[in-house]
Amino acid sequence: MSDDPQSQRLGSELSGIGARRELRIGALRFTGRRRRPSGEKPPLPRELRASGWFWIIAGVLMVGTWISLFLFTDTTNWWTDRDMTVLRWLQDLRTDAATGVMDALHSLGSQWFIRPLRWATILVLIFYKRWRHLFGLLGALFIVMLVVNGLEVSVARPRPLVDIIGPWKGYAHPSAPVAGLAVTFGVMGMALFPKGTWRNRFMTAAEVILGLLILARLYLGVDHPSDAIFAGLFGLAVAVLVFKLFVPESVFPVVNKRGVTAHLDVGGARGAAIKQAVQDQLGIKVLDMQPFGLEGSGGSTPLRLTVETADPDEPNVHLFAKLYSQTHLRSDRWYKVGRTILYGSLEDEVKFSSVRRLVEYEDYIMLRMQEAGLPSAETYGIVEITPEREYLLVTEFLLGAQEFGDAVIDESIVRQGLVMIRQLWDAGLAHRDIKPANVMVHDGEAKLIDVAFATVRPTPWRQAVDLANMMLILGLRYDPAEVYRIALEYFTPEDVAEAFAATSGITIPTQSRSAHKQYVATGEPDLIETFRSMAPPCDPISVQRWSRRRLGLTAGAVLVALWFVGFVVDNLTGAGFV
Repeated sequence: MSDDPQSQRLGSELSGIGARRELRIGALRFTGRRRRPSGEKPPLPRELRASGWFWIIAGVLMVGTWISLFLFTDTTNWWTDRDMTVLRWLQDLRTDAATGVMDALHSLGSQWFIRPLRWATILVLIFYKRWRHLFGLLGALFIVMLVVNGLEVSVARPRPLVDIIGPWKGYAHPSAPVAGLAVTFGVMGMALFPKGTWRNRFMTAAEVILGLLILARLYLGVDHPSDAIFAGLFGLAVAVLVFKLFVPESVFPVVNKRGVTAHLDVGGARGAAIKQAVQDQLGIKVLDMQPFGLEGSGGSTPLRLTVETADPDEPNVHLFAKLYSQTHLRSDRWYKVGRTILYGSLEDEVKFSSVRRLVEYEDYIMLRMQEAGLPSAETYGIVEITPEREYLLVTEFLLGAQEFGDAVIDESIVRQGLVMIRQLWDAGLAHRDIKPANVMVHDGEAKLIDVAFATVRPTPWRQAVDLANMMLILGLRYDPAEVYRIALEYFTPEDVAEAFAATSGITIPTQSRSAHKQYVATGEPDLIETFRSMAPPCDPISVQRWSRRRLGLTAGAVLVALWFVGFVVDNLTGAGFV
């Protein structure tokens, strides 16, 4: 490890945590780190806030009212009398001028107004690649359509017994146009606007427009008040609850920008929960916490923690932390499904069963690398934020370190990089993601980071790919002939030949592949072919295999694609539910 004074201070700091940590309960005093019992409420539980509970209660009341509206004859007659009182009063207020205005407002419930709003929202979500919000939108629209159509047929409530002067279609309850506009405004507010002032303003305006549509339909005599009011409440309630339960903003923030959006917001309640959990479980007081290196990370939310030292005269030190959540776990699973469809079952492509297993595995690999003497960041522990949902891996912070793509690369760094691969081979490990962002230069020493996808007891193919990827990133910054010469000090020519025989587009990380394309675009020779020409001849090695799983996934993907084409055609022609 590094001899940096800050790292030494941090090591001594952590060694004294147990004696320093203190917990007081009344007159009792406990020292040492506190272990949070599994049954204790986590720092960041999944909770519905007041707005969520409001719509749940509103939904329960609606169900109860629906039951009373149509299940018992007496209550049905009571509701109908109240409805007719309102409708007759509005009928007495009709004038030619008012009728013209109400006819115009009635168009707010037409498909010519609702469908463009829905498709515009869908296109925005597709443009920003917010797939979870898109599926939440489609789910809310489908639920409302299904329930409204089912209730219309089962209840079969006739239109009001007044002079109807507006267009209508089908049964009266619930009001399909009102429900359609309500759920449309609801999903737009939840999917397009972050929580706060702008969402509140939009929802207020939406409620006003929805109220105008309800007033117009009552004035024209096409709906009972109970038909329109319950439809509006139902549409809004479904939209809010679907997004609160399945697209929580704390996990899927509303970010209207392209790029990596899987990073979690570490402010507010989550930030306070992280600081509390780190202090409770590691005994470290976090003074400040900032996202760090987000552009180079898509599988976690990287953070830099500023922590307090025991000695007030000593400067504060930094730790590095990676926040993992179910979002990252799901992304990893879908990523591997896509790779299976495109390339077959790559060796060691194992899915993690939970977020905890993912974090535990990375911590375990870091410990194995330290035992093997590999230069890598030291791990300090796992912090549970919310059981089975969010975990934090706390490690050493390499202050002043630079990525391979930015650091000065000399013969010493080249040698260290190749020695790391030799050590991985000898220790029975494979990193599986060798790229410039994962090999740092810190105080003249090369260090491996981001070992989440490393594997123990890898196949020779995996080890060969690590060697090729290391030589590739070294060749981008140093003379390829010298890289090959130094590689032969630790590997045989046959090892190098097999490494580049196993190299293809799927084995090279995206960052390295992009850097190599830029390298070739400047007029430099193709590095892969350069190294192959230096090494002995070797036939290409492939691991792409057609398995039953790949066949099934491919067939499923084709069926989904065909269904999606039909879905788009149906909805564009007006036959679908969007």
